[in-house]
Amino acid sequence: MQPAVNSTSVMMALLRKAMEQGLLRPIDVQFSGMIAAKHERLLQLAAAVLSRETAAGHTCLPVENLQPEQLFDGRVPALAHELWQAAGMPDRARRTEELAASPAVSDGSQPAPLVLQQGCLYLHRMWQSEGVIARFFSREHVAAAVDEVRVRAVLDALFPAAASPAPDWQKIAAAVAVTSKVSVIAGGPGTGKTTTVTKLLAALLQLTPDSRLRIQLTAPTGKAAARLTRSLALASHELPLTSDERRWFPQQAVTLHRLLGVQPESQLPRYHRKNSLSLDVLVVDEAAMIDLNMMACLTEALPDDARVIFLGDRAQLASVEAGAVFGDICRFAEAGYTAGRAAQLTRLTGYSLPGYSLPGYLPQKRERQKPVIRVCDSLCLLRKSYRFSHSSGIGQLALAINAGAGQSALSLLTASFNASLKDVEHFPSAEQDDYRALLQASVASYQVYLGSVARHADPAEILTTFGDYQLLCALREGPFGVNGLNERIERQLQQNGLITPLVSRRYMKWYAGRPVMINRNDSALGLFNGDVGVALFDVTGCLRVWFRLPDGAMKSVHPGRLPEHETAYAITVHKSQGSEFAHVALVLPNYFSSVLTRELLYTAITRARQRLTIYAGQQIFAAAIGRSTQRCSRLAERLTDCATSSYKYHNQNQAGRG
Repeated sequence: MQPAVNSTSVMMALLRKAMEQGLLRPIDVQFSGMIAAKHERLLQLAAAVLSRETAAGHTCLPVENLQPEQLFDGRVPALAHELWQAAGMPDRARRTEELAASPAVSDGSQPAPLVLQQGCLYLHRMWQSEGVIARFFSREHVAAAVDEVRVRAVLDALFPAAASPAPDWQKIAAAVAVTSKVSVIAGGPGTGKTTTVTKLLAALLQLTPDSRLRIQLTAPTGKAAARLTRSLALASHELPLTSDERRWFPQQAVTLHRLLGVQPESQLPRYHRKNSLSLDVLVVDEAAMIDLNMMACLTEALPDDARVIFLGDRAQLASVEAGAVFGDICRFAEAGYTAGRAAQLTRLTGYSLPGYSLPGYLPQKRERQKPVIRVCDSLCLLRKSYRFSHSSGIGQLALAINAGAGQSALSLLTASFNASLKDVEHFPSAEQDDYRALLQASVASYQVYLGSVARHADPAEILTTFGDYQLLCALREGPFGVNGLNERIERQLQQNGLITPLVSRRYMKWYAGRPVMINRNDSALGLFNGDVGVALFDVTGCLRVWFRLPDGAMKSVHPGRLPEHETAYAITVHKSQGSEFAHVALVLPNYFSSVLTRELLYTAITRARQRLTIYAGQQIFAAAIGRSTQRCSRLAERLTDCATSSYKYHNQNQAGRG
């Protein structure tokens, strides 16, 4: 007689089958086996899927998504139904009951590896981080008392009135930040985020006695920190600052990892809730790149009386790690300001801003209105682009993609369009000849850079020349990916006699002019993920890799000491965030991939300052525009929950007083 088949072993066997088909990772299956007891079949499935979803950028797993039609994004439906049968095919109510009954799951009031709240399953750390951020942005941040006459005078001097009656959103953003402990300034490329924050910092210094403000600049990557440092330095020279104000004006940005003292061997940063940062004002650039856990660490490390200003582009790709914090917060930007806040901003800027009625309990009318989301009064969108004119193909294409207007975007790539506007070129990528043309164009573009290497130009000049052109890819693997293109470009450069690899077996991948990108932080060396360097021979004939530090200084490192790195003729669009290039070439594969989204195209295109070349089939390009990134998160809902809780508490107190 055959022994009965254990349903648990069936579930684990099916999960391993999903792993073999690339639907799950080994760690997902291992996590499932560690979290769920042998009889908890549904939890085994849920834990594996949650682990995978978190790695894909989601912060939680809606219980309603635990059904065969939505498992693995609809791929391999037969296997999905087998897994669902093994889980007992529970309806939604039973799913929630079964998960909540496990000792590995809590509602957040008790310690447990997983948290089930409002129909969503979280890893405990993700749930905790989301709550930290929601509570931080739900505090009362707008200053109760402001010397409005003085603030208005300072803002008027820094933002002179324009001939146009249209609102100056840069001035409005500065007014928001000057009068709020927390401000979020969002805008696309060329909308003047750097100009705004430069004048804003000048305003804060002028409004502070003796201009004594400890101001710190930070960004997620070394490249973004370096660009922020250079941009603010250039912009500040044009401001009429006193010697004292210039002395306190920030000189250098650092990475978030360096700011918080994150150590590779430890999960706990040096600065946290019990050891806060020593600063008065913090400016955080490229905030869209900050993941959920890093944002939670940052907000907890801020002193209670500090002012923080977040800058970013809400239409860009979200962070590589889980979460889309900046995008979730900016969802409230369209709600507008409360009536009181709008009136204050009108007095401070001279621009008439509409506002909605103040929420809360109104004892004179004995009625209640909807609660206020406090962060709404700390938000400002910069709406005018100063980089791209109406005749710019890059600007028009970015707007069309951001709006999801696929047909309009495709029309901008036609020959008739390019005949009149020269900043955008489009080539198909379907045939072998198209691919060869891509390689030839890339080799020709990098030839200028390698020419500066051959004539032994200064390392700083060589790095600047390298940044004039950048090949961006959507994928890592395959002929259209980073690895395939870097290999083929290097091979072609060598055949053309433009590079000469070393004969040393240990350093056979190295040569003068090899561009590399750092893939792992190394705080001891001062190198961080995303930093780009170039290999050059020094005066002794020794090969060194040169990097530009955030303060503009150059630093060289022996190739053998570098942390994990890769050749950087072609880089991923994700890795390009926080950077700008004179000429960007975007390469899409000749087949559709799930990574192709509207946000990826927008991010890639807006890296270009002057020229853009797109290698993509029209169908692939249009399909990517039609697919927007959706990350499961409850941050927006939890911000609303915080407002509702505060509103109920306020009403109860008012009712009690009555």
